[in-house]
Amino acid sequence: MDTDIRMGFVGIVVEKKDEIAEVNRILSLFSDMIRGRIGIPNQADHSAVIGLIVEGTNARVGALTGKLGNIAGITVKSALTAKKTPVTE
Repeated sequence: MDTDIRMGFVGIVVEKKDEIAEVNRILSLFSDMIRGRIGIPNQADHSAVIGLIVEGTNARVGALTGKLGNIAGITVKSALTAKKTPVTE
């Protein structure tokens, strides 16, 4: 199991604005690994782009992107650094 921490980016495209409440609910479940967030709404077509800076294990980032990607009208892409930081407990 990969327990190393990586920093990265998650890009979320919201094409169905009525799903934003569900997106925010999921993001709140993973708030411990979100280091930064920016949201850019497009009033013309009621879409939005959300950018996240995350720090977490591959498994946690994958769980976040997987849950978001299962929502209709939501597209998610992510990229993580190659550099790993061991988890300290």
